[in-house]
Amino acid sequence: MLMRVPMDALVEAQFPLRGEIGYVIFSQAVGAMESAANSEILQGIQLFEGDRLLQSPALEAVRIAFPSDRSFVNYDTALSNVYSAPIPDSQDLYYRQGFLDIHATYVIESSESRFSIDARLGGLGLETTTVLRYILQDGSERTFSFIGNPGLVYMDPRWYQAVFNFIVLGFDHILEGTDHLLFLFCLLIPLRKISALIPVITSFTVAHSLTLIASALGWVPSAIWFPSLIETLIALSIVYMACENMMGVKQRHRWVVTFAFGLVHGFGFSFLLTESMQFAGSHLVMSLLAFNAGVELGQVLVVLVAVPIVHLLFRFALPEKAGVILLSAIVGHWAWHWMQERWLNLVAYDLSLSSFGADFLTGLMQWSALLLLAAAVLWGMNAVFSKYFLSPVEEAGVTSRPGKPDMEG
Repeated sequence: MLMRVPMDALVEAQFPLRGEIGYVIFSQAVGAMESAANSEILQGIQLFEGDRLLQSPALEAVRIAFPSDRSFVNYDTALSNVYSAPIPDSQDLYYRQGFLDIHATYVIESSESRFSIDARLGGLGLETTTVLRYILQDGSERTFSFIGNPGLVYMDPRWYQAVFNFIVLGFDHILEGTDHLLFLFCLLIPLRKISALIPVITSFTVAHSLTLIASALGWVPSAIWFPSLIETLIALSIVYMACENMMGVKQRHRWVVTFAFGLVHGFGFSFLLTESMQFAGSHLVMSLLAFNAGVELGQVLVVLVAVPIVHLLFRFALPEKAGVILLSAIVGHWAWHWMQERWLNLVAYDLSLSSFGADFLTGLMQWSALLLLAAAVLWGMNAVFSKYFLSPVEEAGVTSRPGKPDMEG
C-alpha cells in the first residue's frame, strides 16, 4: 500500500527543523517520519482480506516529497519515488508544505482475494478528503474519493454487497432528505385512503425512477448551475402542493402534477447516487436498481407512519379542514424560505445565453428523448388509473371546494 499524506495534517509529528522559518532537516527526519506513519496513519487504517482483518502492517519505506512532486500519478512512479534518495539538507522545505510518502505491506493469503478498507482518517483535519486507487489483478484501476470516515469500503464488491449497500444508501437518503419528506407529507395531508394514495404515490415513484435512471446514463446537464436549479424546483414543488391543499383545489388529477414534480425530485436523488456509484464496483445496474429500491422502501415507511398520525390528529386534535390548512401552511412557509435561499444561489451563476455551449445543446436532445419517454409513461399510467381508479379522489371523499365535507375524518 502506497500513501501520500500532507505533512500539515500530521499534528503530532516532531520533525527536526532548522532556522526560524522551520525548514526540515531531511537527514535527521527518518525517526519522525516512521513515528508519524505508524501512529497517525497506519493505526487509522483497517484492511480486510475477505472478512479477515489484516494485522500488523510492515512499514517498508518513508520519504518526504516537495508539494510540486507528481510521482503519485501512477503506482510505479510512486513506488520508485518512495525508495529514491532523500532530499538533501541544502534544499529548503517548510515542514507544513511537504508530503509524507509511505509504503506499507500486509501479509495476505491470496492475490485473488477481495479486499475492503476502513480508512479512519477523518481526524487528520477539519475536512479530510481521501483519494483511493485500487489496482485489480487484470491491471484495471478503480478510483474512490470520499470525505471524512466513510466506513467500510469494498474495493471490489460482490453483487450482494453492492446491492445491500445501495439499498441502505437509498433508504437513508429519503429519510434524511427533509425536502423530499415534506413533499410526501404535503401529498398525504388531504389524501389518506389507499385508493386515493396509490395513483399519487405511484406516479411520484415512476417519475423519479425515470430521471434517476436517466442521470445514471449521463443524461444530466453538466452545467454547474443545474443542481441549484433542481434544489430550487424541489422547494417550489413543496410550496405548490401546500398551496393546493390550502385552496382546496380539485384533487382528481393531482397524480399528474405529482408525476411532473417527481421528475424533478429524481434528479435530486441522482446527485447523491452519482457520487456513490464509485462504490458499486462492476455492478452498476444492480446498484442503481438497489438504490431506487431503498428510496421506495423509505417512502413506504414514511407513508405507513405519517398516514395514521395525520388521521389521529384530525380525529382527536384538529378539525379536519382547519388541520389541512394549518399543516399545509406550516410546510409551505418552511419551503418558501428554502425556495428564496435557493433562488438566490441559482441567480448568482452566469445564466446568460453565452454560458450555454455545445454540451448544453447535446443535453437538450437527451432531455427531449427523456420528455418523450415521460409522456409515453404518463399516457400509460392514465390508461391504468382510468380503468382501476376511475375516481380515486371521490372514493377518498375529496371534492374541489373547501367548506364541504370533502375529506375523510
